[in-house]
Amino acid sequence: QVQLVESGGGLVQAGGSLRLSCAASNSIFRFNAMGWYRQAPGKQRELVATMSSGGSTNYVDSVKGRFTISRDNAKNTVYLQMNSLKPEDTAVYYCTAHWVDSNSYLQTYWGQGTQVTVSS
Repeated sequence: QVQLVESGGGLVQAGGSLRLSCAASNSIFRFNAMGWYRQAPGKQRELVATMSSGGSTNYVDSVKGRFTISRDNAKNTVYLQMNSLKPEDTAVYYCTAHWVDSNSYLQTYWGQGTQVTVSS
């Protein structure tokens, strides 16, 4: 088990920046990947970014070049740096931890989410 606690959300004007943090209750090094998802009102939850244990990253097209995922294993923390924010980035952002269990199923832990609101 791991507890994931997000912070850093808030209200920002379009074009501004925010950095989200996700503090894990124990080591994140053991997970296959860490990620960030978001869910806007009335929309399905979508994957924003992931980072594998080896450091490979993946981003949804709409945030490429603007968002950067990073991790500090020593601090058991994952970050999402968000620049050039747009109103359409408004959503609740969730931190996730992923691993493959002994039956080869992908398992996921979720944080409680942090609200990001971008005003135009």
